[in-house]
Amino acid sequence: MFSGFSNETVDFMWGIRFNNERTWFEDHKEAYLTHFYQPMAALGDEIHAFMQELRPDYGLIRKVTRIYRDARRLHGRGPYKESLWFTVEQPSEQWSARPAFWFELMPDGWTYGMGYYLAKAGTMAKLRARISRDPEAMAELTRRLNGQTEFVLDAENYKRPRFTPPEPLLEPWYRMKSFSIVHADKLTEELFSRDLVDRLKDGYRFLMPFYDYFVTLEGDPEPDMK
Repeated sequence: MFSGFSNETVDFMWGIRFNNERTWFEDHKEAYLTHFYQPMAALGDEIHAFMQELRPDYGLIRKVTRIYRDARRLHGRGPYKESLWFTVEQPSEQWSARPAFWFELMPDGWTYGMGYYLAKAGTMAKLRARISRDPEAMAELTRRLNGQTEFVLDAENYKRPRFTPPEPLLEPWYRMKSFSIVHADKLTEELFSRDLVDRLKDGYRFLMPFYDYFVTLEGDPEPDMK
């Protein structure tokens, strides 16, 4: 059971940021496992169980990222990540192109939310086509999103949008190449107690209708790629 992160968690994250090398990591590996990885996995397990209760038919799984960076993509960076995150998602070979819930802890803050790492162009075309067929369903979700303060819509947009929305409220969805619905914060006190579990459950419960909408896009007919 998750009981909170600790000062040692924060110390390790800052340590790996400034000492991103094998020798330092091996000397502090026990601290990493005890104060960073294991609490993250425990938190992910609790959230996964909660999400399974909400949607038992989705076959959701929990993943915790590895701290080791892909050696093929270091680009001058050290071999270790300075943050960890877990996801709750449906199994998929192309995980980056499917919607997922996530929580990430970094040396100077944390985020959580739901969305795509990199949505496929075909997925976004299906989204626009679905909105065009039934604008009210997405309009209702958009009004819910606009009526709260926990999450914001974070999107990568086309530089020159070529799509016309059925109404102004829905215009942001027609500009997007990929997106997430996200909350970002500093290192708040709730990270160090079980208060974080309740905060995440409340947030993910709010986001679940959005996930229901996006995760079913794969089954929609192929639209014209306009």
